[in-house]
Amino acid sequence: MDFNVKKFASDAGVFFTRAVQFTGEKLGQSEKTELDAHFENLLSRADSTKNWTEKIFRQTEVLLQPNPSARIEEFLYEKLDRTVPSRPNNGELLGQYMQDAAKDFGSGTPYGSTLIHVGDCERRLGSAHREFLQTAAIGFLTPLRNFLEGDWRTISKERRLLENRRLDLDSCKARLKKAKLAESKAAAVPDFQETRPRNYVLSASASALWSEEVDKAEHELRVTQTEFDRQAEVTRLLLEGISSTHVNHLRCLHEFVEAQTAYYKHCHLHMQDLQKELDRFPNAFAANPSHSMASDGSSPPGKTIVPLESVSAVETDTLKIEEVQAPATGTRKAKVLYDYDAADTSELSLLADELITVYTVPGMDSDWLVGERGNQKGKVPVTYLELLS
Repeated sequence: MDFNVKKFASDAGVFFTRAVQFTGEKLGQSEKTELDAHFENLLSRADSTKNWTEKIFRQTEVLLQPNPSARIEEFLYEKLDRTVPSRPNNGELLGQYMQDAAKDFGSGTPYGSTLIHVGDCERRLGSAHREFLQTAAIGFLTPLRNFLEGDWRTISKERRLLENRRLDLDSCKARLKKAKLAESKAAAVPDFQETRPRNYVLSASASALWSEEVDKAEHELRVTQTEFDRQAEVTRLLLEGISSTHVNHLRCLHEFVEAQTAYYKHCHLHMQDLQKELDRFPNAFAANPSHSMASDGSSPPGKTIVPLESVSAVETDTLKIEEVQAPATGTRKAKVLYDYDAADTSELSLLADELITVYTVPGMDSDWLVGERGNQKGKVPVTYLELLS
């Protein structure tokens, strides 16, 4: 118990001495041992490597797992040294829902059979994404994490030790400087006319004491200088190892790019296969409902159902914009709400906030108007306009 108390007192004294030295340096009242330029460059490079590695690591985690709750769960399982429960990812879950929906709608229907094929493709995409996550985690994230949690912690620990050694060294230098100053004052020749004989003895005794203090301070300085040099060499070797870290991270980066390339290649192949499968099916979604009504005999007698495509074609053929004349009455001003690029020569391009003259003509679709701007004329969509009174 007595030994522990002494050790605690000694550690407290060292801590206090370092605190005094550190405060004096911050206030500009104490001298500070500066490291050489090469060492400072190594420190700066190490700090930059740590900061950017940490940012790249965090953002890669976000890229691979955008869900923050899932990232927290994975972190907790990793700290508890337990395996994360296997769950279907978003792609696999979507594919499963599509295939379940196909069973409900009927796999023999066009919609149901298409859902089966798309769902199967989504599940394969989900599996490819799962493989990519595993490859990226092992080949890229793990080396970055090992550097941050392993090598960098070792470097930080040795840097703290070096800083403590430097504070001890500067404190010893300051103590030696004070001891030498006091010794020189004590060794000064006294004035025999103004000094009493009793003070001669005290002055000689003080000079001897300060000489011993100087010897003790010089010995402590040599010891602390040796410890500082040894710690500086250890820290320097670790900092120079950052170059090897860059080489290792470069290799991991190449592996990450290769994993991404393989993942997107597989996705592209899966989508191409799906597109080929869908091309074999009849284009049922393009069929016009009017055809079904006509085939069922539900159209009114004496009337013929004309497809919408045919109506549009007839309107385009019959309505020639250059021959349209503005009516004597019924024209209005309109403000353009959004930019619009004409799809063909029969339409008029628009710019937001401009004013144009609009009117309608018989047989024209209600979603369109004829617009005029100076000598230019063409069809314009109603939804892009604000009609003014």
